[in-house]
Amino acid sequence: MTRTVGPLVLAVTALWTVVTVVSQVLAEPPLSPLVTIAAGVLLTNVLILGYGSTLRGPRQPRPRAPRPPRRQERSDVLPAGLTEDAADQAVSLLLPLLGGDAVSITDHERMLAFAGPGHDHHARGSPLYAPAREEVLSSGRTLAVSGRGDDVIGCPDPGCPLRSAAIAPLRVGEQVIGSVTVYRQTDDPPRLALVEAAAGILSLHLELGELQSRERRASDAELDALRAQINPHFLFNTLNTIASRIRTDPEDARQLLVRLSDFLRHALRPWGQFAGFSQEYAFVRTYVTLEQARFGDRLNVEYDIDPAVLGVEIPVLIVQPLVENAIKHGATGKVGRTTVRLRARVDPLSRTVGVTVKDDGVGMDGPTREAVLAGEQVSDSSGVGLSNIRARLELLFGDRHRFDVRSAPTTGTTIHLEIPLR
Repeated sequence: MTRTVGPLVLAVTALWTVVTVVSQVLAEPPLSPLVTIAAGVLLTNVLILGYGSTLRGPRQPRPRAPRPPRRQERSDVLPAGLTEDAADQAVSLLLPLLGGDAVSITDHERMLAFAGPGHDHHARGSPLYAPAREEVLSSGRTLAVSGRGDDVIGCPDPGCPLRSAAIAPLRVGEQVIGSVTVYRQTDDPPRLALVEAAAGILSLHLELGELQSRERRASDAELDALRAQINPHFLFNTLNTIASRIRTDPEDARQLLVRLSDFLRHALRPWGQFAGFSQEYAFVRTYVTLEQARFGDRLNVEYDIDPAVLGVEIPVLIVQPLVENAIKHGATGKVGRTTVRLRARVDPLSRTVGVTVKDDGVGMDGPTREAVLAGEQVSDSSGVGLSNIRARLELLFGDRHRFDVRSAPTTGTTIHLEIPLR
């Protein structure tokens, strides 16, 4: 089956971001560059070779011949089919990165994979002893525990060397489907941020597979094409911004990494064709935060949002490309400070939603503007994005929408769209 490469490119980018920050910012002391590169290459190979199958691919029918109990019922441990081999590879690769002595991956009922001291009794298929894990699976919160009592690690083996742990949830969308646990042989548990980052990147792999399995074929092709247009220069510029702050301000670098993870998670999440405006608005705010980290005082963004808009549905990934276009033709194309304004209103009389994005940047010439309004592909990359939005609106609403572009060189650009309420 042919697969689009847009989500894979974003996943590889996110993977290298997490590996870099985990090994160079959060690890104490930082790992050597050689270890960082080796881990990144290994994880990238696992992701590329297993895209759509290793971590989340279609289930392969298993023979019905008798098997040992431990290997029974493994094909349906996770909703999307996280295989035993993939889980084993994941814990082996994560172990040297997370500052612990052992690592495990579980579902809601049993151990799926374990690496490190204690593997003799924390084997695949063994029950989940730690009561704290039940709280993680039910609440979705990351927890740290210390001590070998029944109410902490909970291991019944008196010879178990593990004394502390950090447990983070694995998610597919909003559903918690398992956990990642990092153990230590001391009473000092691993850092929660490290374990949370590892669980986040594994969850991202699972969500990528979920995206491919849930969307209908036509919608899948259309939205994948849109997601693939997420500006790679933005991603690389954001990574460079994070890298530049790793040594000078590690906490700020960590916060930017969280923002970038939120951005990618929203962009890749299988919303379907529509999402709530409040979700798209939060996505825009996350994007703007990342851009303001890059441009600093050169970029000013103002919001004028009618609270009534927050509860309505709009086409997914419509507003953010408009804001990205405004920033591109403002902060990156103009000397001095740039202001971008986002305005959204509901008209109860005409039952429409209006969104306006205005910038004071370099503007567009007449031919480019006319090409965008005609829905044609133009040489300018942002024009391609605007043409894509126009084409999607035509498919979704026909002549029941408006898409206006007012622009001239040196005077900035104003884009206004109106769509019917759902």
